[in-house]
Amino acid sequence: MSSIHPDQAEALGLVGKRGQGVERDPETIDGTITDDPTRRVPLVLGNRDFHSVTETICGWVENKTPNWWFPAFAVSNVLAIVGTVMILFLIVTGVGVWGLNNPVSWGWAIVNFVWWVGIGHAGTLISAILCLLKQNWRTSINRFAEAMTIFAVICAGTFPGIHVGRVWFAWFLFPIPNYNWIWPNFRSPLLWDVFAVGTYFTVSLLFWYMGMIPDLATLRDRAIARFNQKVTFGPMWAPHPLPAFVKKLTTVSIPANKIASYFYGVLALGWRFSSRHWWNYEKAYILLAGVAAPLVLSVHSVVSFDFAVSIIPGWHTTIFPPYFVAGAIFSGFAMVLTLLIPARALYPGMKDFVTARTIENMCKIITLTGSMVGFAYIMEFFIAWYGANPYEAEAFMIRAFGPYWWAYWIMMFCNVVSPQVFWFKWCRTNLVFIFIISIIVNIGMWFERLVIVTTLSADFVTSSWGYYSPTWVDILTFVGSIGIFMTLFLLFCRFLPMLAISEVKNVMPQADPHHPMYHKDGHHNGDQHKASDRSEGGH
Repeated sequence: MSSIHPDQAEALGLVGKRGQGVERDPETIDGTITDDPTRRVPLVLGNRDFHSVTETICGWVENKTPNWWFPAFAVSNVLAIVGTVMILFLIVTGVGVWGLNNPVSWGWAIVNFVWWVGIGHAGTLISAILCLLKQNWRTSINRFAEAMTIFAVICAGTFPGIHVGRVWFAWFLFPIPNYNWIWPNFRSPLLWDVFAVGTYFTVSLLFWYMGMIPDLATLRDRAIARFNQKVTFGPMWAPHPLPAFVKKLTTVSIPANKIASYFYGVLALGWRFSSRHWWNYEKAYILLAGVAAPLVLSVHSVVSFDFAVSIIPGWHTTIFPPYFVAGAIFSGFAMVLTLLIPARALYPGMKDFVTARTIENMCKIITLTGSMVGFAYIMEFFIAWYGANPYEAEAFMIRAFGPYWWAYWIMMFCNVVSPQVFWFKWCRTNLVFIFIISIIVNIGMWFERLVIVTTLSADFVTSSWGYYSPTWVDILTFVGSIGIFMTLFLLFCRFLPMLAISEVKNVMPQADPHHPMYHKDGHHNGDQHKASDRSEGGH
């Protein structure tokens, strides 16, 4: 009898067929991607071995900067500078430059804070929860999503610091003893945000960085062989070769292999691919995944308490914690698709790792969480009617048919109607359509936060009602936060491995010692490069 598992034999046979002319997911002229759901296909396509996986993923970092990267980085830098200028302008002039008024004391600052925190949820969900559930399809997107989480939380943390008014007193939010012995109000939801978001950021950063250590060591070891030249800013950083005299002026005497090896060597923390290192790494990774998994549910629940613990009609409801968590996962996965689909098209070879099945699974999660969000919207109106509270009922009627009716119905269309198209197979396999829907979902989730905040405009007493509209400072500050996010993300794409090399290799058929291709992929032979690839993959 054969020792090969039927699933492995089927995957191996399909790999052989793909090698005869179908190297990756078949793509038609109109941009649709197809995949046969009745067969178990490999998670890594293109008939690749360990060596080609290392070469492809490391090549995105080591090769010359793509031509599109410079204009994209320039635009994101300009937006980031605009946002920084707006923050400095706010500090100098005060929050009066925002569109705040007496009834609406929270404006776009809290809207942007909740929106960015929500976007940051997908990374931990993909990395931690799907890791504990043994979902191997996550290996091609977890590093991407984790980086997005870190940068989104950085953008989110900007707004609580500046919306307090006097930013030089923002440190009062932390429980730090001061000369007046005044402690912060531990019953304040804003203080809960500090603990929740701070803990989430710390754990997510450790999780992201620790997962990169083996890949950083791979880049460190390859630096000596790959960068045997002097540091010349022309060939490495410019889209086109510079003239000889400029190249001479931009050349310094330090070998580039030293800079690269020192940079990645410091970050790799002395990783040597030993069995002891892998043993400790895998234990620590599972422990961090177990710590991070509850944070996915708890962080946005705590953020929802900013609204739920108040007595304002439309806010004082127990549905907010699960409703906010579902919305956070919803918007987070949409943002991952918004960033992943262009990268998949721009970086050579990424289509072999980010397959049709991976994108389709993400679309299914968006459909599920979008339906949960839509259910929460309906239940809010039902509870307002069933509870027989006239103030609550009036608040939701104003939300749907009052001055901000346009924002409410944009939210309903983007968050409830648009994701339902993913029930159809052709919608889940058309990359252009998926990209458009992901952007629509992100827009809708931003309007959801806006609709919640605009509830302040209609309080218990009609004489205190007022209309909120943002100023140009509000708008440019939000645009600037997008610039900061994109700047950090482009730097990540350029200088750090976007995919987890070791985890991608672990889900390949060759990683199984009983697989026929195990010995053919450089195992137990003297080839130096393939032996190093085996150590990079942890096998």
